[in-house]
Amino acid sequence: MIQLLFSLLAAEAALVVVLLFRTPTRRLALLAVDRSKRGRGPIMARTVAATMLIVLGSSGYSIAKIRRREGEFAQLTPTDQVLASRHLLEAPLMAYSLFLGLVIDRLHHYIRELRTMKKNMEAVTKQSRVLEEAKLGGAEEIQGYQKKIDSLTEQVQLLKQQSVSKTEELKTAETNTLALRKQSEGLLTEYERLISENEELRKKLQTVEHRLSNSDSKKNT
Repeated sequence: MIQLLFSLLAAEAALVVVLLFRTPTRRLALLAVDRSKRGRGPIMARTVAATMLIVLGSSGYSIAKIRRREGEFAQLTPTDQVLASRHLLEAPLMAYSLFLGLVIDRLHHYIRELRTMKKNMEAVTKQSRVLEEAKLGGAEEIQGYQKKIDSLTEQVQLLKQQSVSKTEELKTAETNTLALRKQSEGLLTEYERLISENEELRKKLQTVEHRLSNSDSKKNT
């Protein structure tokens, strides 16, 4: 029993050391603990732990009983001394074995949680990188759109300037057209006046010719 407890205690201590330090054997130890927790492993571990607790309680009770007997008889028999020393050796070994078993279980649990947290952190980091890349791509697209908007704004301003210049040219052309229209109206009025004067002169000329012809005819008679 004592040799078995020593072997169990040494194996548990070695497993704790392997789990504490990040070595290549740590993965194998984790796999072994994972397999031991599958199926009937937890039930067997609980059964063994309960049995050891019962044996530990029995050893404590036996030690207390031997102590009472020593108080009664003031001296222990060789058999009681052997039993007391055996129980005093077995009880700490079983207590340490149970404690190391609990430590192994908690170490395995925390290592698995730590790995899960690392995987989650890696996933979150990848997502944040993707989001940053998307933001950068969006910023580049926004800059491209902004450049297009700026170029379109410049084109609009140029078109506005051209429209203003065309409007001024149109106003100048309208002014020139009005001036030409006024000049043509004045020329037309002058032309009509000249025509009327020409008609009057023609009438006067005809009257003079008619008088001259009448005077000639009288002279001939």
